[in-house]
Amino acid sequence: MARAEDLSLYHYDSCPYCLRVRRALSELDVEVELRNIHQDSAHMRALIEARGARTVPVLRIRHEDGDEWLPESADIVAYLRKRFAR
Repeated sequence: MARAEDLSLYHYDSCPYCLRVRRALSELDVEVELRNIHQDSAHMRALIEARGARTVPVLRIRHEDGDEWLPESADIVAYLRKRFAR
């Protein structure tokens, strides 16, 4: 399993769109930090501060020059497949 230290997924367990992203991560055998916004209020606050909304899933991609916040499950899955497909 590959560990992507630069990625964090903001999600919650019962969200079907979040499940789509978690399944893609599993299929690609990639581990990212999962930040459940319903279990940790700090994750909810960080998401709202960065995006102005609490809509999930959102993939946080850390770059040297700042963070990129990628919403929309289809876009996240496409990014993951492009980056981690073998």
